[in-house]
Order: sequence, then C-alpha cells, then structure tokens
Amino acid sequence: MFNHIKSLGFAFFLSVGSIAFAQQAVISKTALPKHIQATYEVTKNGQPFAKVHEQFSMIDNAYKIESVTKGIGVYALFGERQLTSVGEVTAQGLKPTRFELHQGDNAKKSLLADFDWATQNLTMTVKGKVKEASLAPGTQDLASYAYQFMFLPAPLKEAITVSLTTGKKLNHYHYKINPALEVIENAGVQYKTLHLEPPEQNSAETKELWLATEHYYVPVRIMMIDENGQKLEQVLTELHVE
Repeated sequence: MFNHIKSLGFAFFLSVGSIAFAQQAVISKTALPKHIQATYEVTKNGQPFAKVHEQFSMIDNAYKIESVTKGIGVYALFGERQLTSVGEVTAQGLKPTRFELHQGDNAKKSLLADFDWATQNLTMTVKGKVKEASLAPGTQDLASYAYQFMFLPAPLKEAITVSLTTGKKLNHYHYKINPALEVIENAGVQYKTLHLEPPEQNSAETKELWLATEHYYVPVRIMMIDENGQKLEQVLTELHVE
C-alpha cells in the first residue's frame, strides 16, 4: 500500500511489512472480512503525487492482495506500480508464499520474493540475480503487511516489531503504540485510530502509521519523511469492506 511508494523513480515509500508480535491472538477467520477495497491519495511535500487502489480477498485458507499505484502529472510517466501478494491465512495471520512488484514496462525493476516456510528460507530475485535470507515467523511483504494488522492481539502491547521483505532485502522495524485514540477525518469520514510511531525520532528517516480501530486496523494515514527531508503522506479516501 503506501509502502508502494519508493520506486517509480520517484521514491515510492514506506518499507514496513510483516508483523511479528510478542503475543499472537487466535482470531476466527469467520470474523474477518472476505473482501476489502481501499483507495488512497498520496502527496509529496503537500502536492498531489499518486493514487493507490488496493484489493484484499480471502477464500477459505487463501488470500490475494493486489495494489496498483498511479502517479499524478509528471509522475505518471513512470508507469503503474503493481504489487501482488498471495499466500495462506492462518490463526496467526497472513503467511505469504509469493510476492511480485512490477514497475511499468521496465522488467529490470521487477522484484520477486518466494517464501519457503518449510525450510525457513526467503528467496528474492532482483534484476535476475537471486538473494536468500533466513525467514523468520510472521514475515510479510510490501503488499501484505498492512492487512496483517487485522491480527493484532487485544489488548495491544506497548510496542510491536514489523518485519518485511521489500523484494530486495529483509528489514525489521520497531514501533511504539500511542494508547490514546486519535480521530482522523478523511473525505468526510471520521476514523478512530491507533498511532504507531518509531521509539526514536532522531533518525534521518521516520515512518508513522495510523490504524482504524473500528475497521480491522486498515491504515488510514501513513507518513514518511526520508533522509532528504522529503515528506510523503498517504491518506485513505475510500473503504469498502465485505
């Protein structure tokens, strides 16, 4: 989702993804939505930048996520960015088996990641070259991470660790949870949100998320300031849940 914004030649940002919680909650799949459609608007330093359209679907024990990001204005020249994640739905959450990223018609910018849970091995293909990494429980990808928040345990812990593959490498992120709910109004709709922020704000790059507590923890707002001081912000404008 907004993590989709760090490659179109123009920084498609937010590399956060799999959620490895200190305590997993067992959630009945019958209580989870079977289909989610979400639309986001992205700005860069306050100016229109891109639109993101996502679909999450779950059938029995399988899921599929498709995300398409289209640049606005001059950024449209970089072509659409398409993310796809498929895998299993377990009591602990989403368990990806394959992730793909395609940037316009440029095959050299395509990224692939295969999750071999039996051998705990992650295989990433970048520009035709294969890289491997150890696959930790709970690891997600750029498309699946946002929907893994549905499996957050209750009551929520004060902090969580987010582990994800971008298709190029495996990253780990630490977040603290602000216990006070924040109300955010997007496109005329008010959302009660939990604010996830890094434990320290003195790094060159910061990323923050606001999750809708009454809508399966779907991200309502994602904000990143990169090492160059560029601010990218993604906000939810449409949400349909079935």
